[in-house]
Amino acid sequence: MRPSIHSSEDVRRLARRRLPWMVFDYIDGAAGRETGAARNRAAFDALTLRPRILRDVSARDISASVFGKKTNAPFGISPMGLCNLSGPGADLMLARLAAREKVPLGVSTVASTAMEPLIEAAEGNAWFQLYFTGDGTGAFKLVERAKTAGYETIILTVDVPEVGRRPRELRHGFTMPFRIEPKQFFDFAMHPRWSLSTLVKGRPEMANFQMPGYDFDRTESRARADWDTLAKLRDMWPGRLVVKGVLDTEDAVLLRQAGVDAIQVSSHGARQLESAPAPINILSEISSAVGKEMPLFFDTGLRSGEDVVKAYASGAMFTFLGRVLQFAIAAGGEEGLHRLWEVLCDETSITLAQIGATSLRPDQLADSMVNDAAI
Repeated sequence: MRPSIHSSEDVRRLARRRLPWMVFDYIDGAAGRETGAARNRAAFDALTLRPRILRDVSARDISASVFGKKTNAPFGISPMGLCNLSGPGADLMLARLAAREKVPLGVSTVASTAMEPLIEAAEGNAWFQLYFTGDGTGAFKLVERAKTAGYETIILTVDVPEVGRRPRELRHGFTMPFRIEPKQFFDFAMHPRWSLSTLVKGRPEMANFQMPGYDFDRTESRARADWDTLAKLRDMWPGRLVVKGVLDTEDAVLLRQAGVDAIQVSSHGARQLESAPAPINILSEISSAVGKEMPLFFDTGLRSGEDVVKAYASGAMFTFLGRVLQFAIAAGGEEGLHRLWEVLCDETSITLAQIGATSLRPDQLADSMVNDAAI
C-alpha cells in the first residue's frame, strides 16, 4: 500500500509513530530548548511571496545547475550521519535517488554506509562531507581516501567546533554504538517493525571507520580547526571545495578570498547553537557581500516547495534537504522517499506558477518577495 504522503508534515508524523523514540529524537532534535528550530520556521513563515496573474506559466522548469551540471530538481541531499537509522539501506536509497535526479548526495563522515559504494550507487553524483577532528590526522586520511574513490567535491563542515547539546537525544542515552540498557530495550520493544528489520540487517555503524587507521569519536573536539586548516585542505584537494555552516558575512568574504569554490549558508538544522540567527534571514546579506559570481548554497529548515522558492529568491543558487528525507524513508521506505520528492517538486512548480515565474532563475524571481525583513 502506497504511504499517504502529501507534505513533509505527513512524513514527520508517520516517522514519529514508527521510529523508536531515541532514533526519532536523534533525527528531529535541535540544540537547547529548540528555540533556534522554532526561529527558523518562523523566519520562513514571515517571508511572503508576491502572487502575479495573467502570465503564461504553462511551461515551467524547476531544474537547476550546480558547478555547470544540470540537475533535475532544485535541491540535493544534505550530508546526514547514520541515515540507516531511519530504515535499513537508507543511505543507498538516497544514493539511487541522487543518481536518478542527477543531484548531489552529501556523504557524511559518519555515514552508515562507506563512501565507496555510495558514490558508485549515486553514479558519481556524490560529494564527501568532512569533519576535522583532533589534530586532523584522520580527517586528512579521509580526504585522500575520497580522492581515490573518485569524489570531485569535498564539503568541509565548519560549524561544529564542539558537538552541540541536544537534550532530547541525551535524555534517551543516544550513543554510537548503541548501549542497550533497560530504557532502550523497552523503546525498541515498543517499535517492533523497526527493531526486527534492524536486527535482520544489522545495527547501523559509522561505516567509514570500520577498517584499520580510521578511528573516529563522535564527541571528540573539533575546535582546533582554523584558517590554516582550511588553507592546508585547499592545497591538498584538487577538486571543488564547499564550506558548509556559514552565517556571517565577514566569514563568507574571507572564504571567497581563501579560494573556496562555494559557500553553504546553514545552521546545521539548528542542532548546534540555539541562539544562531535563522539562515534564511542571513542569506540575502551574504549573497550581496560575496557577489553573484560566488556559488551560494543553502540548507536548514526547508519543508516545502514554497520554502525552496523563498531560498532561491533570497540568493541561493542551490538548496539541500535533510531530515525530511530520513522521515520519508521511515514513513514508507524507498517508495515514501520518492513520494515526498515528488511532492516537493510539485510544490515548487506550483509556487512558480502562482508568482508568475517559469523557472528559478534570478531574473524570474526578482521582486517575488513581498517582505524579506529579518524577524
